[in-house]
Amino acid sequence: MSLLQTNSPQCPSSFPSSPSPSLFSSSSFRISVARPNSTSRAFISCCLSQSQTAIVNGGVVNRIAERNEIRFGLPSKGRMAADTLDLLKDCQLSVRQVNPRQYVAKIPQLANLEVWFQRPKDIVRKLLSGDLDIGIVGFDTVSEYGQGNEDLIIVHDALDYGDCRLSLAIPKYGIFENINSLKELALMSQWTAEKPLRVATGFTYLGPKFMKENGLKHVVFSTADGALEAAPAMGIADAILDLVSSGTTLRENNLKEIEGGTVLESQAVLVASRKSLVQRKGVLDTTHEILERLEAHLRAVGQFTVTANMRGSSAEEVAERVLSQPSLSGLQGPTVSPVFSKRDGRVVADYYAMVICVPKNALYKSVQQLRAIGGSGVLISPLTYIFDEETPRWRELLSKLGL
Repeated sequence: MSLLQTNSPQCPSSFPSSPSPSLFSSSSFRISVARPNSTSRAFISCCLSQSQTAIVNGGVVNRIAERNEIRFGLPSKGRMAADTLDLLKDCQLSVRQVNPRQYVAKIPQLANLEVWFQRPKDIVRKLLSGDLDIGIVGFDTVSEYGQGNEDLIIVHDALDYGDCRLSLAIPKYGIFENINSLKELALMSQWTAEKPLRVATGFTYLGPKFMKENGLKHVVFSTADGALEAAPAMGIADAILDLVSSGTTLRENNLKEIEGGTVLESQAVLVASRKSLVQRKGVLDTTHEILERLEAHLRAVGQFTVTANMRGSSAEEVAERVLSQPSLSGLQGPTVSPVFSKRDGRVVADYYAMVICVPKNALYKSVQQLRAIGGSGVLISPLTYIFDEETPRWRELLSKLGL
């Protein structure tokens, strides 16, 4: 298959303005340039293999020992940047930026940590080069620019924002009118070595990899200025491979996704450098705290504490009534405790307070069931955090690190 890229700033071989040394080694890097007859623009074919050694100007760089502070990379612009700051604020990790024009900031709750605002792709590259230790980016960005490098570890894979998918889209009209799956696209007789399927994309690593894995042999990839959705209508591409959220933009431009054409599902993730976690002092502990705060907050989103008074003969009898209702089991079961009052000079417990955790979508049904078994004075409040004894993701991280 031909892996062609046109003037792409995203491929490490495209003469970057700042080196991304750990994405390739000098022995595994090849560039070939050809100029098609119809255009003077250069097409660059590149083959990359990952290396965990950083090389700059022929010298090996060991950045792990160069600094003491921990560096946390966050997106610098756009919706992803705003949502990331909001999430951290909800986790009591507000980013304090003295000057909005500065690229460095602090999180007061985390000692010895610097926040660096960067473009998402640069966060991944700098994690690989050792200039950052942890970061938050989209999974699509990690996959495209990390290229499977084992030094990148996904610490939390579901931060619940930035949802999208990387999908192949083709026109609804012309030769594609009756093509509705990737298999049908691959079987079209039009695609030959002389006239390959032209795909416009910014994902010059994932795109060729996906096509090769799915048996499409005659494909060329190119980038296009401006919105990719216009490329097929302008005649400069047959299909596009791009991020899709709702699909509205595709439909408005007479494009359609096809069955089997989704490369990956993506959302924001917390990612870290394996070397930093193991070798740099304090990175593992700081990552643990960030992970715990994220997990506790995200688990609590959409959950409510429900408290009700119930008359009963004992805590066990009340608990049995509560557990007879399917929506009242809570996280591990109800908490039942006596409600004391004074009657005729004596302290008695005729009522019991029942506390459970209920998801938002089951809230009203739970209140109805509580009333049906004698609940009254029902109080409801949103949860901020739910801390487990230990988050499973922390155990998974330690396992990946061999600790």
